Amino acid sequence: MCISFYCRTLSVQYYACMPRVILHADMDAFYASVEQLDRPELRGKPVVVGAPPDKRGVVSAVSYEARKFGIHSAMPSREAGRKCPHAVFLPPRMRRYEQASRQIFSIFERFTPFIEPLSLDEAFMDMSGAGRIFGNGKSIAIKIRETIKTETGLTASIGVASNKFLAKIASDLNKPDGLTVVPESSADIRTFLAPLPVGRLWGVGNVTLSRLEKAGIHTIGDVQRMASATLAQYVGRDSAEFFKELAVGIDDRPVETVRVEQSISREHTFDTDIQDRVKVRTVLTGLVEDVGSQLRELGRYAGGVQIKLRWRGFETITRQKKLAHPVVDDFSLLAAAYDLFEKEKLIKPVRLIGFGIYALADHAGSQLSLFENMSKKQETVSHTIDVIRKKFGKNSIEFGHQ
Repeated sequence: MCISFYCRTLSVQYYACMPRVILHADMDAFYASVEQLDRPELRGKPVVVGAPPDKRGVVSAVSYEARKFGIHSAMPSREAGRKCPHAVFLPPRMRRYEQASRQIFSIFERFTPFIEPLSLDEAFMDMSGAGRIFGNGKSIAIKIRETIKTETGLTASIGVASNKFLAKIASDLNKPDGLTVVPESSADIRTFLAPLPVGRLWGVGNVTLSRLEKAGIHTIGDVQRMASATLAQYVGRDSAEFFKELAVGIDDRPVETVRVEQSISREHTFDTDIQDRVKVRTVLTGLVEDVGSQLRELGRYAGGVQIKLRWRGFETITRQKKLAHPVVDDFSLLAAAYDLFEKEKLIKPVRLIGFGIYALADHAGSQLSLFENMSKKQETVSHTIDVIRKKFGKNSIEFGHQ
């Protein structure tokens, strides 16, 4: 009996009273690991995915070898280049990472239908009730990690606990390729959490962390021992109550199943700010084609489009429009994108241009018969172009620019 059928046939009363078993899976240095997987000569070397060190931009991901030099995501690429001049800088390949992500999530789905994606490389899974088929939480985590490694060549770190907060903390403790099981008793959970930095509590950002540290609160154990009223003086009453619960491992939030992508977007940051409409539009065209190709690969249709413009000085605007009916072909997407773009004056040099689609649907819906044949023809042509580009390269066919 497959796990999805088993879980769906559980009565609500029976499922609700079962002990919760929550897994948090987090792929190890995902983007960089995919690059090292595809290019074996990079294994063991510091790899940085993001803008090159001589260009403006930031780091998207780094390998563990690069982290030893103090490089981290969101760091300016030029700073990363200074910290590790011999690092290998690679541009992001989102299509490849998304393909690897789909493969990984398909493995998760063999064990449970209750999956909450957090990103391409991270998810919560509710395994409550799966014990009769796969064993306890630790056994399931071992099976998942082994399957991912065997079928993808990548490694994942997994935390096993009775709730989402504890599972997420656990997955990060023994990276890379780690497995951490949080104890079950309340006393042991308090002991497990006590020595960890207070910044591990959900909701503790930089500002809150600074306040807590100035008050001498450095560990989760400090929060456990502090009276709620005293803690409220630094973070407010609501936050104090929330942090006190987390500090002893209380978190009742369910795994919220989200299975379908609702938007796709791409952005391009120019090496130097530009005010040439033709050049900006040309880049926009490439973004639309990339998004359209992924949309067709997913077998879905876009119900709306959006463009983003970021000026010099980081002022950003977004413009969007709902389409008359969901579309999947580049001709319709380009027409909608151009319509939004042409309505905007380039009041300042452009730093970034972005394009996205939203309100994704599984089919085109009802269309006016007058346009149905044309729409189908454009969809067929777009699929044909995808095939040609995959075989002969992205630049083998280009749309004309007016």
